[in-house]
Amino acid sequence: MELSEQQEQADLLLAGVVRGGSLLFLGVLITLCHVYADAIQIHWAEQDRVIIRTVLYSVAMLTFLVMKFIRHVSLQLNMKSSDKSAKSRYLKTIIVSMAIAETIGLYGVVMFSLGDGFNTLYIFSVLAGLAMFLYRPKVEEYRMILESMR
Repeated sequence: MELSEQQEQADLLLAGVVRGGSLLFLGVLITLCHVYADAIQIHWAEQDRVIIRTVLYSVAMLTFLVMKFIRHVSLQLNMKSSDKSAKSRYLKTIIVSMAIAETIGLYGVVMFSLGDGFNTLYIFSVLAGLAMFLYRPKVEEYRMILESMR
């Protein structure tokens, strides 16, 4: 059964909503940091923050690699599994990808609450947004899952 392009787009609508919700949540985090900056910052010593920031930047970069691996494995498992629809299998892959990407943005919130400035918050938020862009729902991946079900 061949799906039309319109049907494929409709099947990916919920995955797009998940991605949009993740981006919205990232925006809410930034807004909350702006509104409650004085209340949430605890102003740790600069030398301690530098160490934590460096570790979190490294973890963020590793997170990109881990996301790529998890996404690859997930897509392979989606093509082999036959217990659920392709739509629900791919949606799970997108949810996991967006949740992992969201953690990168949370690193910025952590650093901001430790006393770093808005630059660090923005850098981690941009990295999270980049991850959400790179691992967004893709019609080609969905088609691969559909073809494997045939």
